[in-house]
Amino acid sequence: MADQGSRGVTLRKAAVIVIIGVVATTLAQPGVVGLIPLKNLLKNQLHAGIAATSAFFFLIGLPWYVKPLTGILTDACPILGTRRKSYMVISSLMAVLGWIGLYFTPRTYHKLLWVCLVIAFFMVIASTVVGAYMVEVAHAVAGSGRITAVREATEQACAMVQGPFGGYLAAITFGWTAITGAGIMFFLFPAALFLLHEPRQPADPRGVLRDAAQQLGNVRRAHNLWAAIGLMALFYIAPGFATALFYRQQNLLHLNTEIQGYLGMLGGAGGVAAAFAYGRLCRRFNLRMLLPWCLGIATVTNLGYLYYSTFLRAQVIDGMNGLGYALAELALMDLAVRATPARSEGLGFSLMMSVRNLALFGTDWIGSKLLSMHLLSFHWLVLSNSLTTAVTVPLVFLLPMAVVGRKDAEPLPAPSGAPEPETALRS
Repeated sequence: MADQGSRGVTLRKAAVIVIIGVVATTLAQPGVVGLIPLKNLLKNQLHAGIAATSAFFFLIGLPWYVKPLTGILTDACPILGTRRKSYMVISSLMAVLGWIGLYFTPRTYHKLLWVCLVIAFFMVIASTVVGAYMVEVAHAVAGSGRITAVREATEQACAMVQGPFGGYLAAITFGWTAITGAGIMFFLFPAALFLLHEPRQPADPRGVLRDAAQQLGNVRRAHNLWAAIGLMALFYIAPGFATALFYRQQNLLHLNTEIQGYLGMLGGAGGVAAAFAYGRLCRRFNLRMLLPWCLGIATVTNLGYLYYSTFLRAQVIDGMNGLGYALAELALMDLAVRATPARSEGLGFSLMMSVRNLALFGTDWIGSKLLSMHLLSFHWLVLSNSLTTAVTVPLVFLLPMAVVGRKDAEPLPAPSGAPEPETALRS
């Protein structure tokens, strides 16, 4: 087993790769750097309604919902002898080409949709491998909370940049959005090529199906993983209001895209603060204590959207919700990393991320449909969303202590017999 000093070095080296990987696979998504430009294009140039706009973003997320298939592929089938490096290099280049293709795509709903789907497909591969690499390191150094905090801080920093930058891009020619996406995604290519060092594995085509079956078996037997998935599903499944909020900002508060981007930046700033706080708290308190507090804070800050009626209130509410929502996501991601079985990092972690993505974007579509059909008001969408989050708080105490009973950096207890997949560590 590696000593404390070597663990720290491993964690710092991994953090650099995770930061670059998360920036590329988060910021360069059509639904991130392209979120405000695409929503603005759909609403004001193609005259799409709330339901059609939310449906667009739900549909371009289809590759993210089947992310576990990518996890099986990358865990069981090395390319050129590696399970992480080669996939990062190839998928990053293909995603760059997809963004270049978007530059030349005619501005119609369905053509934009198909090209964004291609971009998302290759970004899912890259994201899966970055996540799997993160889980491998977290297991090896017992650092799930710290590496999760690094990941979340990077994502929230991307949100800070994405907000004002996306608002600016929405105000100019759409082609600049495509150029920006390609440029950001390209950063992953040299990072994976030169920074990621992975021992080569001998090619064994006959073992691919055997390894894939082993991955599925590991996940099927990982009861801790399924408990974590259930909690995450309950947190995210509720009528969403992200697209409805975008329309409310323009139609009720009369905000332009630059100001909408500024509000996104405030939410990202709250998320960065949450990540730094969690990085310290996870070493002082165990996850059983952190989860209910983080989920409870997210519930309270989400209720602020009931009062989203002026620009001043919008600034406070978006900033506070960024803090609360990020705290909840940090605790849930920490849980996800801990519950993912060893040797099935890509499949296990991507399975939980797929549940998150499907619920997040699917419920936004459902909420938009309910709003456009006048079945629910904006305020009732907020209330139902907050209620679902509140339900998860007492369920935390049903999670196994083997997963939530440790503080970050505390090694797993040595098993008395053969190690189970979800508790095995690598030195």
